Amino acid sequence: MQEQQKYAVHYEPTWESLAQYAVPRWFKDAKLGIFIHWGVYSVPAFSNEWYARNMYQQGSPEFQHHRETWGDHTQFGYKDFIPMFKAEHFDADAWIDLFKRAGAQYVVPVAEHHDGFPMYATGLSDWSAVKMGPQRDILAALAESARKQGLVFGVSSHRAEHWWFMDGGRKFPSDVQDPQYAAFYGPAVEASPAASHTSEQWANKDWHPRPDAKFLDDWLARCCELVDKYQPQVFWFDWWIEQAVFEPYLQKFAAYYYNHIADPVLQYKLEAFPVGTALLDIERGKLSDIRKDYWQTDTSVSYKSWCYVENDDFKSVTTLVHDLVDVVSKNGNLLLNIGPKPDGTIPPEASERLLGLGEWLQINGEAIYGTRHWETFGEGDTTVSGHMQEHEDKPFNAQDIRFTTKDGALYAVMLGWPGESSVIKSLRIGSPLASEQIESIEMLGSSEALSWSQHEDGLHITTPSQRPCDHAYTFKIILKQAHAAEAREQAKQS
Repeated sequence: MQEQQKYAVHYEPTWESLAQYAVPRWFKDAKLGIFIHWGVYSVPAFSNEWYARNMYQQGSPEFQHHRETWGDHTQFGYKDFIPMFKAEHFDADAWIDLFKRAGAQYVVPVAEHHDGFPMYATGLSDWSAVKMGPQRDILAALAESARKQGLVFGVSSHRAEHWWFMDGGRKFPSDVQDPQYAAFYGPAVEASPAASHTSEQWANKDWHPRPDAKFLDDWLARCCELVDKYQPQVFWFDWWIEQAVFEPYLQKFAAYYYNHIADPVLQYKLEAFPVGTALLDIERGKLSDIRKDYWQTDTSVSYKSWCYVENDDFKSVTTLVHDLVDVVSKNGNLLLNIGPKPDGTIPPEASERLLGLGEWLQINGEAIYGTRHWETFGEGDTTVSGHMQEHEDKPFNAQDIRFTTKDGALYAVMLGWPGESSVIKSLRIGSPLASEQIESIEMLGSSEALSWSQHEDGLHITTPSQRPCDHAYTFKIILKQAHAAEAREQAKQS
């Protein structure tokens, strides 16, 4: 571990000390990041990124597919995909350039997924992308390019789940049982992480089988190694660390991370960290209202998988734009995932959607970057769902409006074209924004003068004769000088 750096706050490995943490301003201003799921699981390109586990689960579609496509599990196991993971067309500069054009401000590649194959130069395993497969330090290449092109660099760790991830291979003849591959396949403890747990065990975070000290020490060492080698300003954790046995290790790591990295963002799911000690991340879901503590949602450009798979189902650019606007209006960021192919190319469907998002942000970005939430997030009847529930969400429509604020302006983003005029009900007479506070109103991307008036049912605004963009449309409500100064002061406080 590296020598500790000196910052204004020193952290001890206790929840009380870690409660001193504050989400840095750069992250609150950034709003959009890119997540990258790329690894050995991209080679079979079947089902999803859990192929490494499910191919050993008897009776699963992945098990059957593997037998039919690759053969018996004793002759061709997950390890045998590694030589096929060549990354021969991987171009870190091209990737980062695409992410910049998408409007992203930070990038978070997966450092190690549940499969136990690090994508970096680890000193703790001989099974890694540096010594096998691509034979390159993928993280180092992306970190260098990101920083060169002005993006903040982060990493994600999914290592915790490796304790049980390959357990299916213990239950029938497979290469998981071969001692010469034990360092790769890991403990593969024979248990399902969610099976047979009582409600009391879940409530007490007493999950079985508990990882042993050897595994937990190695987990902590790998996390600290990532901090030392790559200095990530974002460190993202997947689930399963929220169980009680991880708690002292989480405290040790958080203190180490905060004491060694300037303006860090440590992200967790569910209830792994107490509120205020790190940043909550919600997977494939959103919040129904403004959250006082800053947060993030992570989702993907496609529905089926986080990694590259054949015949994936991709979201529309409109859906991605609406997700971003909704999350930002509720005091959060969007971490948007892509899954490159095993040769290092990014699927055109993913690139097209990133570029479409970037085109929208070129016109409407001032309503996103550097903004803060308003007194209410917005209006409209379309509801959103929580953690792992985005499949239940209905599309937003023209009656759905989201608010942000910055530099003495209130932005009202319409999640559909309102027609010849728009009525913003939240800004009716008697609302927090009176007509005498408004200097002028314009639509971003349009030079046309707009007329407006405030009534009992809302603020009525004419729309331009031509739409300035697609997907969503932003009214910029410019406040008069005195009220603008007050708004700026309020923004500083957040």
